[in-house]
Parts: sequence; structure tokens; C-alpha cells
Amino acid sequence: MNETILQRLTATIAARKGAAADTSYVAKLFSKGEDAILKKVGEEATEVLLAAKSGDKANLVYETADLWFHCMVLLAQHGLSTDDVLQELARREGVSGIAEKLSRGKD
Repeated sequence: MNETILQRLTATIAARKGAAADTSYVAKLFSKGEDAILKKVGEEATEVLLAAKSGDKANLVYETADLWFHCMVLLAQHGLSTDDVLQELARREGVSGIAEKLSRGKD
């Protein structure tokens, strides 16, 4: 089920990327350019943090869904999709977080 919704959302976002700005929210975001998309991702990330801090689990889920969606729009802006992220997560599976960060020269 989760892969299916991600695939459907990815397809919807891709379809709306070239649509007229007055036809959908996603088309409007794309028409405003990357800075507008980045601003939305930042706003949604902040809302996730505030929801987590408040302890409201339902709101945390709601805000996380908003963040994920806007991250998907950002990925599409760069010609990427959730499949790219899922492949990276699969690559990291079973790898110690400490070892993974060391492999990238991060501490």
C-alpha cells in the first residue's frame, strides 16, 4: 500500500509539473520556481518540529505527510522521485549509521 501511494503521488506530481499554474497547487508551486518549493519544505519541516514538540501525535502525522509531499515536489523539480530515495534507503539498510556517516566523511 505505501509504495502504491508513493507511486501515485509521484505520477500526479509529474503530470502537474507542466500544467498551468491556475489548475493545481502543485503546478502553481512549480511555476513559482525552486525557491518557493524550498520555502515550503522549510515551513513544513518547522511545522513537523512544532507538532512533535507539542506531543500531538495526530498533528505530527498530518504535518509529516505535508513535509513528505513537499519533499516529493522538490525531488520532482530535480528530476528525481521517491524511487531514488527508496533505493538510497535500501542501500543503507543493515549498515551502521555511524559507519555510513564515516564513509561520507561526516562525524
